[in-house]
Amino acid sequence: MTEYLISFNDEWVPEHTPEQIRAKSVASRAVIAEMQAQDVLLFSNGALDRSTALCSVTLVDGEPLFTDGPYTETKEHLGGFCVVDVPDDEAARYWAGRLAVALDWPQEIHRFRGPGEARLTR
Repeated sequence: MTEYLISFNDEWVPEHTPEQIRAKSVASRAVIAEMQAQDVLLFSNGALDRSTALCSVTLVDGEPLFTDGPYTETKEHLGGFCVVDVPDDEAARYWAGRLAVALDWPQEIHRFRGPGEARLTR
């Protein structure tokens, strides 16, 4: 199995009414529930935008320098994402397509080069 990141940038999402956002939430949660039922979802989260950026960190003289908000050159902000563990690119495309249809905004797929790290079980 291979891990993929399916994501969208907040800038790709047009303005929505609260009712439209609720409808998109219901539709996308149905896709997430199907991912869970098929045991391909590793993690998902959303509702990220410029307002959720905590800080940026850069290296200055060998030390981390924390500054408020996103890096000033950043033009795009991650809006939401899913990490799935599926057999191949075709399966990742399937799930990204399902999310694109449910949300009616673009999705982007990245294939991880190898397995990631996970929290140790408690």
